[in-house]
Amino acid sequence: MKRLTKTVILLWLMAALLPLQAGAQRLLIPVGRVIGLQLRDGQVTVAAYDEHFGQAAREAGIRIGDVIREVDGEVVSSAEEVRQLLRDAGQTVSLTLRRNGRDHILTFVPGRGEDGARLGLYLKQGIAGIGTVTWYDPATHTFGTLGHGVSSSRGELLAMTGGSVWQANIAGVRKGKPGEPGLLKGNITSADSIGSLLKNTPQGVFGEYTPGWIGELLPVADYSDVHTGQAHIRSTIAGEDVREYSVEILKIYPEERRDSRNFLLKVTDPRLLEVTGGIVQGMSGSPIIQDGKLVGAVTHVLVSDSTRGYGIFIGNMLDAAQ
Repeated sequence: MKRLTKTVILLWLMAALLPLQAGAQRLLIPVGRVIGLQLRDGQVTVAAYDEHFGQAAREAGIRIGDVIREVDGEVVSSAEEVRQLLRDAGQTVSLTLRRNGRDHILTFVPGRGEDGARLGLYLKQGIAGIGTVTWYDPATHTFGTLGHGVSSSRGELLAMTGGSVWQANIAGVRKGKPGEPGLLKGNITSADSIGSLLKNTPQGVFGEYTPGWIGELLPVADYSDVHTGQAHIRSTIAGEDVREYSVEILKIYPEERRDSRNFLLKVTDPRLLEVTGGIVQGMSGSPIIQDGKLVGAVTHVLVSDSTRGYGIFIGNMLDAAQ
């Protein structure tokens, strides 16, 4: 009888704890640190001509923007694969190029260097840039950045096949002004990548970083928690120094809006206004914090007024990360 009583009590305690665990609020670290991003799309694109070896490629008809699909009949999907094939190439090289939806085959005599044939081209693989980390989850070692997707040169969401993360800092700022958005000028500071990118979505770019970022865990806000009025953002606008700046949420749009524009923001912090003029490119992903909760991320600046911009609701970012 005593054993049965103990079992009943134990089951009752477990049942009493379940609703609390199921309804526990998610905790994340709002980061605000700038990082370097490289998104790969499985394509190798001609970005520019080399001034020493580029004349032969130019005369052969290779154009900036061409996608290199094959080298001497071998399919390539990375710049490194192109370099490896060129090491063993003969006097002439055959390239299959995709241009305006059609394939073109060109054969020409490339320049020669100590490590083999030189196409005389600068090649681009995917898209690289900087962004600000919105949140880090130490339980899963995952993070989210930008709060919006990265688009291809055609204006479509880049079909990312993989990507890397690099340590970075801010070397300078081009201040924003009406009609001309500003810009954070970033430098990559790590010799090797520090993490990997997993997804590129309209609501943000997501990845893994095992060492992680250290900081205070804050609860994730429900949409009903967000209100107009005072808030603040975390951003890096000089070196690696993360600071908080005051903003005001002017307007709240429907939660169902999936274009990364759930809030209208205005920068009110005189320090940020002095240095950047408001919101600038590179600040995308800066976490928005209100009443001690993570409510979203900065995503866009108004071209006509650099003090104002948009933010995405954190729940929409987390849904996209799943």
